[in-house]
Amino acid sequence: MCRLFGLSGGSERIRATFWLLEAPDSLAAQSRREPDGTGLGSFDADGAPRVDKAPIAAHQDQQFAREAKERVSTTFIAHIRYDTTGGLRPENTHPFQQRGRLFAHNGVIADLPRLEAELGDYRSLVAGDTDSERFFALITRHIDATGGDISAGITSAARWAAAHLPIYSINIVLTTPTDLFALRYPDTHDLLLLHRPAGGPHGHRHLDQASAAGRVRVRSGALAATPAVVVASEPMDDNPEWRSLSPGELLHVDRHLKVHTTIALEHPPAHQLTLNDLGHHAASQNQG
Repeated sequence: MCRLFGLSGGSERIRATFWLLEAPDSLAAQSRREPDGTGLGSFDADGAPRVDKAPIAAHQDQQFAREAKERVSTTFIAHIRYDTTGGLRPENTHPFQQRGRLFAHNGVIADLPRLEAELGDYRSLVAGDTDSERFFALITRHIDATGGDISAGITSAARWAAAHLPIYSINIVLTTPTDLFALRYPDTHDLLLLHRPAGGPHGHRHLDQASAAGRVRVRSGALAATPAVVVASEPMDDNPEWRSLSPGELLHVDRHLKVHTTIALEHPPAHQLTLNDLGHHAASQNQG
């Protein structure tokens, strides 16, 4: 499955260093399929989004993904893509940008013609082939329809998709220069939250987290003195405070690092996809 990562420092611009594909070329690493894209999104001091991403195929040089990327931002979003919809093109690589917001998705949404019909004029926001970018455009449409309320827009778009489209998973992370949002739906894949005090559980440690597969690693010396909120597809250290979002739970981290959660979707999708419904390639990438 794809890997999601989100980090908020609240109103503090913090320096963080990311490695998006750190695993060495060991037998264990070779036993897993190489990713199909890596991406990192952050925001400049003026609030302008900055995205660094590339499709990475197994036969291509992976230096781009393994190089350390240092960024300064209030919020960050990172994504490791395993292709299920759309080919290996930059336009299909997360995170996506729309209306100054950044977005990444883990999962599968089917019946793209129905989804495109629902987009209307918002179809023009879509540059690539993925279900993810189309769902982001649907969220953007619903945000506009709710007067700019991002939580309400995500909720409304997800409820429409749950009622009308075949869904395997729509775990998402969405960031702005000041806020971070995340949704886990339904219970197909995990999505975890860590509210980290300054210095971590021991009160003096910088942030140094890595996914179990070595796919995403992030380090920030600034977080020895500054609190943060982290969202990830899997626990990235041994901190006992990681917790799973509940199925349907929508998370909002505001500029003051206050965490707001609500159950945005109370019921499973009307058309729940299973691994058997996915093609062999997609099913193999959505296990675990």
